[in-house]
Order: sequence, then structure tokens, then C-alpha cells
Amino acid sequence: MKKIIIVALILLGGFSAKAQNLDTFFKQADAFFKANVLNGKVAYDAIKKVRSSLDEVLKTADGISVTKSDTKDYQAFWINAYNLSVIKGLIDNYPAKSPLDDKGFFDKTKHSLGGKSIVLNDIEHKLLRAQFKDPRYHFVLVCGAVGCPPLISKAYMPNTLEAQLQKQAELALNGTYFIKVNAKKKRVEGSKILEWYKEDFTMNGKTEIEYINTIRKEKIPADYKLTYFEYDWKINKQ
Repeated sequence: MKKIIIVALILLGGFSAKAQNLDTFFKQADAFFKANVLNGKVAYDAIKKVRSSLDEVLKTADGISVTKSDTKDYQAFWINAYNLSVIKGLIDNYPAKSPLDDKGFFDKTKHSLGGKSIVLNDIEHKLLRAQFKDPRYHFVLVCGAVGCPPLISKAYMPNTLEAQLQKQAELALNGTYFIKVNAKKKRVEGSKILEWYKEDFTMNGKTEIEYINTIRKEKIPADYKLTYFEYDWKINKQ
């Protein structure tokens, strides 16, 4: 009986430590974004001068263990880890004018996160997109450029993740930075993201415009032509 109790206590202690580490990560990430992000722009100059808070949250992130079965914890962790690692990558090469200044920024530079050594593309494509098939990731994963959806000044949290994903999708598809509607010419200009990830926006047989209309308040007529405007790769700095 004593052995059973000891094993149970060890297991509970492990679960408690896991939850505590994850909670610490979200608190650190939230504090970091609040201190360094304003109106979608990042204070790279200030972070470069004092990068202790960035290093601290990423050190915590490396010790985190999350599984896909804990869906909201998993998604929120990897979204924040991606956005933080983009900032780290830019700071490591700062002053950088664009994430593309480093040719291996997305597919060669490895980051220590969640007990893995992983590149940014694998977080996006293998750990998130391939697992959950949610186009809204494209409104919250921020690549460090002006053309990306804006980074928010808070962390994505497990208990608010669904609302946060939906809010960012609504802001993108009802605003003008992601799509521009020209009623006179019956045309929609969209972010290159719509073209690059067309398969995500056309799941279940929908067209891109039909997907947009599932979220957009002012619906776009089906006969409008969709084109894409050039992506702005300049760094999203304050």
C-alpha cells in the first residue's frame, strides 16, 4: 500500500511540476509581449540592449513538455514559442532589416523549445498546421515582417486561445491590412499568405472568398476576382 501511495505522489508531483512550468512560461511570455510590443511593432532596439527577459522565457520554454492531447496547452505553447523565437532570431542578427537577411531564418536555424531542437517552419507546418487544420494560425504566427499579421501585446493563453484566434481572424478579414476590397473593379486584393497557403483556406471545397465570408461581416460577392499584393518583408520594428 505504501508503495502505491509513493508512486501516486511521484506521479502527482510530476503533473504539478509540468503545470507549474507551463504556467511560468505563459506568465513570462505575457509579461515580455506586454513590455516589448505596441500596435503590432516590436521594440528590437530595447530588447537588444537588455535581452534577459527574452532569454529567460526561452530557457523556460526549452524545459516545457506538452502533448497534442492537451490541445489548448499545446497550441498556445507552440504559437507563443514560435513568435518568441522569431524575435530571438532577429535579435541574434540585429540590426536586421528583414528576417530574410538570414537565408536560413525559417528552415535552418534551430531553436531549443519543448525539449526539441527545431526550426520555425517545422513548428508551423508539422506541429500546428498538420495537426489541427486551422487556417487561423496564419493570423497569429508572426514572421517578424510588416507584411505579417500584427503581433499582439500579450501571450496566447490556453483558456482564451479560441477567442484570441477568432479575434485575430476577424481583425484580418474585416480590416484592410490583410485584404483590400475594390467594389468599383469587383476585385479583392489579398495578402500573399492567401496564395502561399491556399490549401488551408480552401478546405472543405470552399474558395478563398467563401472562407473570407465565413468571418467577414460585409460579405464579398462571389464574382469578385481575387489577386494578391506584394508581401512587405521589412522588419516589424517600433
